[in-house]
Amino acid sequence: MTTTARTLAVLLMLVASNVSLALDLSPAELAGKRLYREGVSSSDAQVSARVGAADMLVPASVVPCGSCHGADGLGRAEGGVRPPPLSWQRLALGQGQRSVNGRAYPAYTEASLARAIQEGRDPAGNHLDPAMPRFVLSMADQRNLTAYLRRLADDRDPGIEEKTLRLGTLLPGEGALAASARVVAAVLNDRIEQLNQQGGIHGRRLQLINVDPGPDQASAEQALAQLLEHEQVFALISPLAPALEPVLASRLEQARVPLIGSAPALTSSVQIFDPLPGLDEQLLSLADYAQATLAQQQVGTRIVYADPAQASMAQHLEQQLQQRGWREVKVQALTDQAPEGQAIFFLGQADDFGQLTTQLQQSGRTPYLFASANQVSSQLPRVPEAWSRRVYLAYPFVPGDWTPSGRQALMEMRVRQGLDGRQGVLQVSTWCAVQLLGDALKRAGRDASREKLIQALEGLHDVQTGLTPPLSFGPGRRQGLAGAHVVTLEMPGPVFYPVAAYRPVTEVTTP
Repeated sequence: MTTTARTLAVLLMLVASNVSLALDLSPAELAGKRLYREGVSSSDAQVSARVGAADMLVPASVVPCGSCHGADGLGRAEGGVRPPPLSWQRLALGQGQRSVNGRAYPAYTEASLARAIQEGRDPAGNHLDPAMPRFVLSMADQRNLTAYLRRLADDRDPGIEEKTLRLGTLLPGEGALAASARVVAAVLNDRIEQLNQQGGIHGRRLQLINVDPGPDQASAEQALAQLLEHEQVFALISPLAPALEPVLASRLEQARVPLIGSAPALTSSVQIFDPLPGLDEQLLSLADYAQATLAQQQVGTRIVYADPAQASMAQHLEQQLQQRGWREVKVQALTDQAPEGQAIFFLGQADDFGQLTTQLQQSGRTPYLFASANQVSSQLPRVPEAWSRRVYLAYPFVPGDWTPSGRQALMEMRVRQGLDGRQGVLQVSTWCAVQLLGDALKRAGRDASREKLIQALEGLHDVQTGLTPPLSFGPGRRQGLAGAHVVTLEMPGPVFYPVAAYRPVTEVTTP
């Protein structure tokens, strides 16, 4: 063997040792995997399933095997039904299996498995649980599905290796978000290193892969594809790629990849878990305070947004205020003219907030102003004195939420990473994302999967971060906090005065 050939062989061995343990599936097994997870035939033809005692026909894509048995085949209890694990070793080799009545049942063969899938009968001819659909499959589809079920127990999700678990993030190196990205990178790297120094999670070190999302949606989608397809990361954590917001949820759901970190505005996805409240929940906290304490619901109110991308959120807030009884609410974009109204809810960045207060000062008016502190904090020292006790800010957490140990850990991290108190909300949000990921991975166990990670995240309740109110999630809840503290400013200073403690807010719907 030549020196070049030996070098190439060594490189190939090194690459092979680093790749995911996901199986190299045959075309038939891949077709069976798609049928198992999505209910779609290899020919893209519609597959049907009969459900219930009435044998009602529905598309198999509504009730695919994986929706109950799980992507890993281990079964997931739902509605009082616990589907059994679909291990081929258990099905075909599990001799001695007995029912509660003491009768023994033979192991499954390919023929009896097909009968179970299509007719709902086990190898002994007994009816399976009526909750199980009976699928109408062609012979080719049945062969493909059986082929995949033989490999299902060994088909691991990408990103999981024997000693490593790969995570991905998207952090820009240039542009308006570069400084924020450096903060996120510092917190992620520090927290992950601390976990790795403690032995990692179930013997695996966490490896973080960062790809720059670039300047626009096209480059951001390419970066996301690189993480998911080339790097094959297990999950995403705390990306900063706002250009992806229109498509991020759908891309993650298609790839079945969890994300722990800030969610796109007004986006609800089973794949995305956000430690802190979204901007809409924060503004609703301000609205509830203004309604209960300042009696503002009967006055002229404006919702002013600076970025056209925030128009939909402004309209959503308008609907929520109206359903809460606010009478004179209008949405308008920030222009060169000072907006009307005695109460103004603001969506935009710090410079835009400065423009708004300047316009209002020049017009001789000082309406109440409501905004998220995370958006406008750098402009607060320049707020005119006339707005003393007339600016109200939403904070996901305040120093009073910090425990002594939480404060010490945060300060030690800042020293290690050369950070200060600026962008504190971003620091804490990223800190919490790593904690949630670590807690959930520990719950998911050594034999982790993306589906198990999502189930573990859903099971996190009253998580004590030491820096925030307790975080809680659930099958229908993807934000750890659903409200905010309300703080007002006293000028000059500013001096910050909390006026309402954190409490969850709820959306109001029209009956």
